[in-house]
This record gives sequence, C-alpha cells and structure tokens, in this order.
Amino acid sequence: MSISYRNMLAFIRVAESATFAEAAEKLHLTQPALSSAIKKMEEQLGGKLFSRSTRRVSLTPEGQTLLPNAKRLVNEWDETFHDMQNLFAMQQGKLTIAAMPSFAESKLPALLNDYHRKFNNIRLRVLDVVMEATIDNVLQGNAEIGFTFEPEIADGLIFKPLFTDEFIAVMYPGHPLAMQDTVPWHELLSHPFIAMNRGSAVRRWTEQAAQGPGQLNIIAETGQLGSVGQFIAQGMGISVVPAICRQQMESRGLLCCAIKDNPLKKPVGMIRSQRGGLSVAAGEFWQLCERAYTRSENNSL
Repeated sequence: MSISYRNMLAFIRVAESATFAEAAEKLHLTQPALSSAIKKMEEQLGGKLFSRSTRRVSLTPEGQTLLPNAKRLVNEWDETFHDMQNLFAMQQGKLTIAAMPSFAESKLPALLNDYHRKFNNIRLRVLDVVMEATIDNVLQGNAEIGFTFEPEIADGLIFKPLFTDEFIAVMYPGHPLAMQDTVPWHELLSHPFIAMNRGSAVRRWTEQAAQGPGQLNIIAETGQLGSVGQFIAQGMGISVVPAICRQQMESRGLLCCAIKDNPLKKPVGMIRSQRGGLSVAAGEFWQLCERAYTRSENNSL
C-alpha cells in the first residue's frame, strides 16, 4: 500500500478547513477530485477518516490519530525536497577532500579559495594526510576527491593528471653542493641523506633511482617531508623531495636546486572512486581543478 503525497496533503487540508469546498480551493482542485482523493485514501487505510454532514466534515477518532503523523510526514518530505533542491543548486552541502601535505600546503589553498568564492555555502573539509592515506580515504569513501602522485596500483580509482613534479635536491646553506645551480644525481649519493620512512612511495622511488649509479647514504628517516626539512636545517644531511615542497623547504632557510639527468619525475593529479559518481559539489570542484591546470602555460614544476 502506498499513499501518495498529494492525497496525504489533501487529507490535511480538509482536516484544517472543515469543508471540502474550502480545501479544494486551497489545493486548486475541483470538489469531485478532492472527494475522490480522500475516498481512495480511506479505502487504502480500511476505514473512514471524516464524518460528513451537509455543511461540515469532522475527523473521526482514527482521522485525529492520523493527522499529526500526516503533518509530520508531509513536513519531512517538504524539507527533504527543499534540501535536495539546495544541494543541486549548490546552496548547501559539504565537500571532503584528501590531499598529501605537500599539495595541501602549496597548491590546494588557491583552488579552494576560487571554489569558495563561487560556492560559499558549501562547507569544506580537508584531510591532510600522506599519499597512501589519501588513496585509502578515497577508496573507503571518506573523501570524494584526493590529490596525490599517480597511484602505482589504481584499482577502483580514476586518476586525472594535473602536472608533472620533478623532484629537487634540498640542502642547508654552506653545504658543499650548495654552490651549484644544478646538482648531478650521482653526486647526491655519497652525502649523508635524510629519507622518508621505508614503505612510503617517495622512499621507494628514491631508492629505485639510486640503485643504478650507487646507494643512498641514509643516516636518518622520518614519516613527513616537513620533518625531513627540519633535519636538514640542523645540518644533518641532504635529501631529495617533490618540487611542490619547495616553498615549504625554502621557508626553513634551506636551498633547493634542480637535479641534472633527473630520474624522479612523477605525475601529480586528482583521484576519485570508480564506484558511482561525484556529488554535485565534488563535480564542480573537479571541473574547476581541470580548468585551472588546463589554463596553466607550464604543466610541470
């Protein structure tokens, strides 16, 4: 049994008006059409909802029981309908994004600012997590969009490249390599090296690149690129980091330079789940990011 919204509203209007004529006028219906709607509803429920006289109608005890519940259901539907209209019109909603810290600090703020200026009723939440956690959050549905290096295993994901990151060498002022504008890759291998923790993608890529000409002289490792910079600032060693960390490293007084014959060039972009589509809010942000990097004259760092 399914009672239509229209018939439920007709019942409420008759109960509030006490006459079919008045209720029919409010509903912009003919009296026969209104009477038919009430009759159908009574047949579906299995009993009378109104006691009828020549002048007025009044609720039966069963009708009195139904009225507050009917009002609640209609109000909930009206609110739900209104909320959905607002969602599709971008008048309310939320958007959760996951991003590796290097992107969250360097690139994401400008993108979010452009989005917020256009859709200021959308509440934004950013999960500032490492690459692996960014991927997991998107796969698990905790975030609709993630910003990360291209996943090596992309099962269940859609990846949209935005630019290519060429890793850079980072060192403290006064380091023997600091006088060079460009550092050959092989010269980095003999110096004390600050690495990311084993298991991270950056650590894996760096070690893979070092296996040809030599081995890294790792003297310390950490789980965050920001901590890598802190160790270098103390004069403990040098490192190789994504170029999107340049601003973060230079803010600590460190020197960044290009790597000659650089073996570390990785696409950076957006990911989303292959399961289902994006919400309207997420879809607008995805398109905004695509347009922003399409307009860019230089898609590499």
